[in-house]
Amino acid sequence: MDYASSILGFLPGVRRSTGIGGLLDKVEAYLPPAQIERVREAYEFGADRHRGQTRVSGEPYITHPVAVAGILADLHLDGDTLIAAILHDVIEDTPTAKAEIAAAFGDVVADLVDGVSKLDQIQFKNREEAQAESFRKMVFAMVRDIRVIMVKLADRMHNMRTLGVMPPTKRRRIARETLEIYAPIAERLGLYAVKLELEDLGFRALYPQRYKVLEKEVKRARGNQKEFVAKISEALKGALAKTGVNGRVEGREKHLYSIYKKMRAKGISLGEVVDVYGFRIVVDSVDACYRALGVVHGLYKPMPGRFKDYIAIPRVNGYQSLHTTLFGPNGVPIEVQIRSEEMHRVAESGIAAHWKYKSGGETFGGIEHDRAREWLAGLVQIQEGGSSEEFLESVKVDLFPDRVYVFTPKGRILRLPSGSTCVDFAYAIHTDVGNRCVAAKVDRRLVPLRTPLRNGQTVEIITAKGATPNPSWSSFLVTAKARAAVRQYLKSMKRGDAIELGKRLLTLALEELSLKLAKIPPAQIDAAVKEFKLKDADDLYERIGLGERLPQLVARRLRPTGDTEHGAATQGPLTIAGTEGLLVTYARCCHPIPNDPIMAYLSTGRGLVIHRQNCGNLADYRKQPEKWLPVAWEPNPGRLFGSEIQLEIDNRVGVLAAVASSIAGTGTNIDHVTLEERDASTSALTFELKVRDRKHLARVIKTIRRMPNVQRIHRSLATARSRDKS
Repeated sequence: MDYASSILGFLPGVRRSTGIGGLLDKVEAYLPPAQIERVREAYEFGADRHRGQTRVSGEPYITHPVAVAGILADLHLDGDTLIAAILHDVIEDTPTAKAEIAAAFGDVVADLVDGVSKLDQIQFKNREEAQAESFRKMVFAMVRDIRVIMVKLADRMHNMRTLGVMPPTKRRRIARETLEIYAPIAERLGLYAVKLELEDLGFRALYPQRYKVLEKEVKRARGNQKEFVAKISEALKGALAKTGVNGRVEGREKHLYSIYKKMRAKGISLGEVVDVYGFRIVVDSVDACYRALGVVHGLYKPMPGRFKDYIAIPRVNGYQSLHTTLFGPNGVPIEVQIRSEEMHRVAESGIAAHWKYKSGGETFGGIEHDRAREWLAGLVQIQEGGSSEEFLESVKVDLFPDRVYVFTPKGRILRLPSGSTCVDFAYAIHTDVGNRCVAAKVDRRLVPLRTPLRNGQTVEIITAKGATPNPSWSSFLVTAKARAAVRQYLKSMKRGDAIELGKRLLTLALEELSLKLAKIPPAQIDAAVKEFKLKDADDLYERIGLGERLPQLVARRLRPTGDTEHGAATQGPLTIAGTEGLLVTYARCCHPIPNDPIMAYLSTGRGLVIHRQNCGNLADYRKQPEKWLPVAWEPNPGRLFGSEIQLEIDNRVGVLAAVASSIAGTGTNIDHVTLEERDASTSALTFELKVRDRKHLARVIKTIRRMPNVQRIHRSLATARSRDKS
């Protein structure tokens, strides 16, 4: 008896319903002999490599990969996928190299196994980073061959089935990961049977007490409902037969986790959930679906607003059905799904329906497969420019099932997460459209870009050549693709701004030493870069611009050897035009505007923060004199700046409107206004305005001061205790 046979306790030639015998029984039903032999060879290879390894339960380890392959064999997946399932832990848990698997079973199997393997050979800061980076690796492998996720889902399903032997802390962590990542992925790929089992197993492991209570109550409720369900089923069958619609009627059981989610989301009791009866009608054609819908609406009255046509507009994973909710006998709600046999097959198996091995070859086509690839390609875009943890969180957001369906002007349907805005829509069309969008029309009416979209709306994006993403978009974007694109753009723009500012600051510091940056030998700059352990000169300028290196210290390092003479401080202040980009910001504590005397503080990671010279916060910041530098305004900056004024007014009807009207009369925009009542007769008003310079602001203040109900007006200025809010 060989090792492979002995560990599972059966003699050669004798089959059992478990282990390799059970797996071979399944594959013989649909695979040709040559493929069956490859599966057997893979088993012997895996059993030999896992020799001596056991699971936490004490079983030989090989029982796990064989069980994973058995789950995939139930879906009639191809030989390469089954072999990869049997070998999926060989690279990770044994000294076997990917090249050995490729030599024995081919490159396709080796790539599948490598795609499922975690990155255990790399040292990470923490478990979260390791999990996120392994997930990123798996996604890239999925893009190359989408069967990777099928092996991973089957692996997770068997682990969840045998989770009871794990310690409670590990059990809860794995269960939470399953509910947050793997069950939503299964749903996203249309694998509803897999999704439902993962959810119920995850729910039982994460909240065992809640699971027991729900299970007990649902069983009791179902016992009382059998007669009622049978009665409605007969009524539906009779109505369909009477109108000549051929179809079968099935009672749908609600799964415990879906009941639990509905109770939490809607704040309703268990009785209100289990009193909803579910039925599925499966017919032979799309036409019959709509005729069946007419039949059930004729039998029971439909509830307004509870009909969804997922045949005309399929879900993002390709799922198609008609959903309707009816008033049943005694007003009891009845939920009915109507679909064709083909839709039912896809609903149960999702993209796996298109990977089944068929005589004459393996199929990897179908609309669901194309949708899955489109989604995975989108994930690759999401990961650009972010950390692994950000990528994982973005994918979690992208997996949320609630969707809105909106149209382009040409009638193309886009499916977006609920709450998506016009900018999310723009990025869903193309990254370049998102980057250049300046306005949007919804149903032919101009709306703000942050407007949330609703089902059925037609959205038109207006773009401009020189337009760029606005940093404020990050506060309302919903889709992972849009957030990743804006983050990547701002990151690259911030680097460019930092390099430019760093050069200017270093030039200024070198002028103090009577030196010029253009005349510093490149070798001397390279030596400084090497000493500071940076990549190149641009990296050095970027660090200076970001406030991470002081320009004065770098300038002294660049001074020629033996040059001890500092020279006269001949440079003037750094000039500010107001168009420097992200690395020059204006302090919100004192709102500096052109013609104000100003100072600049070099803030780590933020670049220059501009303050008025009489700002109360300067007392604290002056404790670090090396981080201050003189700055001055360029003539005619040519843009608007934020400023703030405070008023004390008489409490009279219409005073606020009158003041706002006077401000508007000076050609000034109001960004924000706050009102605080001081006493019965007076109130304090604070206006945030957009002005060009001090003269513009002085004109606004002079206009308001003439008003009869204004007692006092002054420009806001931070006290020593107030902090910079910028």
